[in-house]
Amino acid sequence: MDTESSMPPSTTTRTRALATEAVHAGRDDLAALGLHAPPIDLSTTYPSYDSRGEAERIDTFAATGARLEGPPVYARLDNPTTGRFETALARLEGTESAVSFASGMAALTAVLLVRASMGLRHVVAVRPLYGCSDHLLGAGLLGTEVTWTDPAGIAEAIRPDTGLVMVETPANPTLAEVDIRAIAHSCGSVPLLVDNTFATPVLQRPVEHGARIVLHSATKYLGGHGDVMGGVVACDEEFAARLRQVRFATGGVLHPMAGYLLLRGLATLPVRVRAASASAAELSRRLTADPRIARVHYPKLGGAMVSFEVYGDPHRVISAVRLITPAVSLGSVDTLIQHPASISHRIVDEGDRQASGVGDRLLRMSVGLEDVEDLWADLCQALSSQEAGGRKEIGSHGFGRQGVTGLPVRTAAASEPESLPAVR
Repeated sequence: MDTESSMPPSTTTRTRALATEAVHAGRDDLAALGLHAPPIDLSTTYPSYDSRGEAERIDTFAATGARLEGPPVYARLDNPTTGRFETALARLEGTESAVSFASGMAALTAVLLVRASMGLRHVVAVRPLYGCSDHLLGAGLLGTEVTWTDPAGIAEAIRPDTGLVMVETPANPTLAEVDIRAIAHSCGSVPLLVDNTFATPVLQRPVEHGARIVLHSATKYLGGHGDVMGGVVACDEEFAARLRQVRFATGGVLHPMAGYLLLRGLATLPVRVRAASASAAELSRRLTADPRIARVHYPKLGGAMVSFEVYGDPHRVISAVRLITPAVSLGSVDTLIQHPASISHRIVDEGDRQASGVGDRLLRMSVGLEDVEDLWADLCQALSSQEAGGRKEIGSHGFGRQGVTGLPVRTAAASEPESLPAVR
């Protein structure tokens, strides 16, 4: 028997394309295990008859934060299934490591705790960010202090105790973009964290432009089907080791079933993002030409997110959609629409929200995989149902693919209690 011809070909001689990595990363050992689909390990604990050896391994983790060699010990420390997802995501983002968490906010919390534990509690951040990220930084819940600035003011805002610079690009929900490379240069030795939830590694890999930490709400595009919650940080191994120690201590672990679903989601990530982005670009073009729309926000980078400002009542649009789902979150196979001022950014101070471009007539749409003609038909009938509000001079707000500020007219707010948290 020709044993060489029976072995899988080597994949280490050339760099694999993103689409190939999305399918195969985290699965390289499956053939040797006699498996095709990745297994799900639901164990919370694992047997060990060498208690001294086990103690030594736990001591090693406590000292270094490195992933344990050999069999697992306890699910809060590590899990083989979530480990596969971490390996795959790190490959897609081009980083040494990745560490997963129970949610995107748990992931950001761990990053802030790592820096705070080093005496670096100050954060420099650029708005807009996701509403809960904004709140976590500004409320001081973790003992952090934040300086909000525009991209040009980052270098001046950095202090000796600055542990992090944070941006989200394209931003939630205005889809404003920043120059990652220029900002990374302004950061000097301070790590730049980029929330890459909207773009995903399909459209941009921030570490290639100088970022040192990449954050994802994995609940969104990485999972892609609206049925899993998680967060992940892609970074170098030194920072990942510290994140694992914080995760073990605080318990914000990703469930193995979630890890399995996220790994499965990565396999179709390039196909989903590219297909949804094509529809989003077409809808952006049609919305820009629609006289019922005051401004369209669509990033130069592309992507599956579109935001737009209406002349009439945005709440009537929300209530009138039939195919599109009026719901929080984003990145699913079906199209979702929401009113950020009422939901995702309600927790942000109104003045700060308006100043960062999140106006009261802004709607955010996560475009899914439906046929674009069906989506456009639903949008058209929903837009027709909004209150007229008076036809304004088009030139006063301008059309374009990138909006910066919200409209100054305030519509009646919904009656949710002010204490409700923001959701994406």
